[in-house]
Amino acid sequence: MRLNHLDLHVRDVAATRDFFVEFFGFEHIETRGANSLAILRDETQFELVISRPVEKFGGTDHTTIGAMTYHIGFMLPRRDDVDTLYIRLKDSGAEMRHEPREIRGGWLFYCVAPGRILVEVGWRG
Repeated sequence: MRLNHLDLHVRDVAATRDFFVEFFGFEHIETRGANSLAILRDETQFELVISRPVEKFGGTDHTTIGAMTYHIGFMLPRRDDVDTLYIRLKDSGAEMRHEPREIRGGWLFYCVAPGRILVEVGWRG
């Protein structure tokens, strides 16, 4: 069994879409409606869906609830890749939680994507 997609709810679909395309190498496949839903795909064919919360389905986003209740993580092939991406994100003005450091046997950092999505970026040797 393979995880096919993940749908993240955010208020600003375009900003979150652009963040994951620019910094995490996702390909933009399609955007539907005016800031309603974007489909991104990575090199393994995993789809990251960015969509606005749908109230009738009980949906909300981190900004609305005022807390980060989950995070998503990316593993990079080399420790230096973590440091390089950290610098790119920091230089872009992204909200950074801390510099790369050793945590739970890996080298990683956390940042916050548009939509208040907590993102872990790491490497494990």
